[in-house]
Amino acid sequence: MVEFRLAVVGPDHLEDLSRLFELRRTTRHCRCMAFCSSGGQFAVGWYSGGNRRRFETMAAQGPTGVLALIDDEPVGWCACGPRSRFRPAERGRSSPLAGRPCDEDTSVWLVACTVISPDRPGQGLLLPLLRGAVDLARRRGAAAVEAWPVSTGVRRRGMEHVGREAVFVRLGFRQVSRPASDRTIVRLDFPGRPDGSEQPGETGRINPGGGRR
Repeated sequence: MVEFRLAVVGPDHLEDLSRLFELRRTTRHCRCMAFCSSGGQFAVGWYSGGNRRRFETMAAQGPTGVLALIDDEPVGWCACGPRSRFRPAERGRSSPLAGRPCDEDTSVWLVACTVISPDRPGQGLLLPLLRGAVDLARRRGAAAVEAWPVSTGVRRRGMEHVGREAVFVRLGFRQVSRPASDRTIVRLDFPGRPDGSEQPGETGRINPGGGRR
């Protein structure tokens, strides 16, 4: 078994996250800005480094997601934040948000995407990352958290980063919308009041051969 810990990425842990992003060409250039930028802005930022600079500016203002680390090595990432953060790409990659009520955008958070290190596939990191994102949203005062996974029964290559509906259902999410034939909006509402802190408390162990304890 290998132990991991979760950390919030805001002004802290940017260099750790950058090390994870550098492992793939797509994440190296995207920097999780595909869902936060207009198509033109994102395309220019892909080659100019603007996506990285915009992400770092956003992180300086508050939490951008949850990072999993094993022995201080970044191995997984879940981008999340208020739904308003993702509205700039509504006519493009964030199109599933088009039917969601704008008056909830600051109080409802969105789990936008996940990244797992190419050295750690199938080792049980995804569920802890999603739980950490849910916990961060709750502790930051969100009324609910949503996600936009690929719908159950749909096979869609290249969309692994948004997750699958069944995974979110396991965590208690329920379907609230079907914005496209292959995409679903799922939601988890939070009862009670948040405690005001922002650090996910999860640590745990993964099995390098698959699964999690």
